[in-house]
Amino acid sequence: MKHLWAWVGFYLFCGVAQAGPQIGVGVVYDYLEGDKSTYMKRVFNGGTSTAFVKVNILEMIYNEDGTYQEVPLQNQASAMAKDGLMASPARLIVPANGMQGTRLLFMGNRDKERYFRVRFVPVVPEAEDEFAISAQEREEYKKERVAAGLKVLAGYGTVFFVRPKNTRFETVIDDSASHYLMRNNGNSVLVIDEFKDCAAKKENDCRPTTKHHVMAGRTFSFDKEAGREYRFTLIEGGQSKAVEIKG
Repeated sequence: MKHLWAWVGFYLFCGVAQAGPQIGVGVVYDYLEGDKSTYMKRVFNGGTSTAFVKVNILEMIYNEDGTYQEVPLQNQASAMAKDGLMASPARLIVPANGMQGTRLLFMGNRDKERYFRVRFVPVVPEAEDEFAISAQEREEYKKERVAAGLKVLAGYGTVFFVRPKNTRFETVIDDSASHYLMRNNGNSVLVIDEFKDCAAKKENDCRPTTKHHVMAGRTFSFDKEAGREYRFTLIEGGQSKAVEIKG
């Protein structure tokens, strides 16, 4: 009997979890190339009701040890605009089973690569949120949310890379019998995509597939093991190359 009630509770929870807005933002990492200043980001809503989404942006400032801080954007010295990444619009109304886009616009210094945390946060709209809806529509949405038992609206955080205006890639590789090292001597991030570490004679004997970002001046490395193969795709901006290394 206990097991029966456990399953009933599980299905009730799933039904509640699937009600209301359910947003998706596609890929977690986005890249603005050196010759571009705008980027379209789309937000999807696979839920059963309208999603009201705020777009919040913070700059990620990295320290020498690889840690970082997320800080608010600063105003440009000679303009009213922010120095960094901005979303237009920063408030999205996404219908159920629909999609809306926001244009991410970069303004400011691009002498070096910059990094931003872009958060897409579903909210229950309030008057101060500046969504283009009436007070009556706000109240009706709140009532629907309470009736559906929704307490938490899941949001997403993405990372946005803004490459320098004069992007330069220079990848240096040191491949020895027991060790592999890749150094980024350029001025923009390299991507090690779909990194796979597998047994040479057992295709299904693989460690978890990973993705790595190698920032300017930093390295990516691993020790080789006999009898294993290492495969990944090296991405330098718009160029990609499949790499295979034997242990």
